[in-house]
Amino acid sequence: MYERLLDKTIHPVYSDLVDFCGAKGNAFDRFNEWIKEAYTTDTQIKFPYGNSYGWCVSHHRKSKLICNVFAEKDSFCVMVRKTDEQFASVYEQVSKKAQEVIDHKYTCSNGGWIHFRVTDEASYDDITKIMELA
Repeated sequence: MYERLLDKTIHPVYSDLVDFCGAKGNAFDRFNEWIKEAYTTDTQIKFPYGNSYGWCVSHHRKSKLICNVFAEKDSFCVMVRKTDEQFASVYEQVSKKAQEVIDHKYTCSNGGWIHFRVTDEASYDDITKIMELA
């Protein structure tokens, strides 16, 4: 469950990532298009962090990473860094699942990284709330 495209030698195109997400392919596409418009990002398909992460759509504005969106079987996972203040501002507005992900973030400086798996419409709503944080 939640397997990823882990073969670094086979460079997928965007439609391959959408297809790999299966039942969540439309949500994966909708989310990537929303991020691209909302943040005016440049996108690139990357294999950024090593063999256990796999292929993703990387969203950048200039040289700043906005987020990475990893294709998974019947889901997708968004990796994003926010400050503690930003997480606190949205904490009461998101589900218990999202709160647990925030509580267990990988701490970094004055905030941290989360890996948020989108499996349904409620989790899609949670990640959009988190991504809307300036």
